[in-house]
Amino acid sequence: MPEPSSSVESRRIAMLIDGDNAQPVLIGEMIAEAGKHGLVTIRRIYGDWTEANMKSWKDILNDHAVQPIQQFRYTIKKNATDSALIIDAMDILYEGVVSGFCLVTSDSDYTRLATRIREKGFFVMGIGKRSTPRAFVNGCEVFVYTENLRPEAGTPQAAQRSEQKGDVEPLPSDPLPLLRSAVDMSAQEDGWASLGEVGSRLHQLDPGFDARTYGYKQLSQLIRSYSGEFEIRAKRSQGGPIYIRPRDTRTG
Repeated sequence: MPEPSSSVESRRIAMLIDGDNAQPVLIGEMIAEAGKHGLVTIRRIYGDWTEANMKSWKDILNDHAVQPIQQFRYTIKKNATDSALIIDAMDILYEGVVSGFCLVTSDSDYTRLATRIREKGFFVMGIGKRSTPRAFVNGCEVFVYTENLRPEAGTPQAAQRSEQKGDVEPLPSDPLPLLRSAVDMSAQEDGWASLGEVGSRLHQLDPGFDARTYGYKQLSQLIRSYSGEFEIRAKRSQGGPIYIRPRDTRTG
């Protein structure tokens, strides 16, 4: 089996969608999000296409080159999609045609699949609702909440509305402790930490961390909102690296 690539530019990703636990309206956004981490070369969605609840997927699959995989339900109230997706994932893994996976589901039954793929050195990201069990979220290297993929996501108003809904998990009250930990873990000898390294450390601490959850499009914007806690140093050239360090708040 070929060694998986760690470079985003050369990484090939298999996107496997549990049609019973995903939202068709966000398919374009989900593919784009996975595309930030590599080239999505395999796109498959699993479900029983004889069921009425799958009809909403049919009109959009061709537009996004997603291949539907039929999986009949052999018993009442038993989801056979899980087994079909897991078997395909392991086949793809050992074929060596990709170096990463994107699992689109909110089902904790895929936790062991995610951890097994990571054990082989492959990149794993997940996409699902904020109500996704923490075990599956932590089984991925990166986890993106579908609430953050909606067009209005990344604004304070959207974050407030999301927090007020009773059908999702409550937002963490304050991201500051995580930000402090990530900056501390990333700091160089002079105390400054690069923004890119801080972002990587944040995903190590919490794979589901996302600035959009708190109403900001980018991590740099979220950190700037804590101007009393962090200093920011940016290169003069546009697109240059950004560095962060905690402010010295000691007095006297």
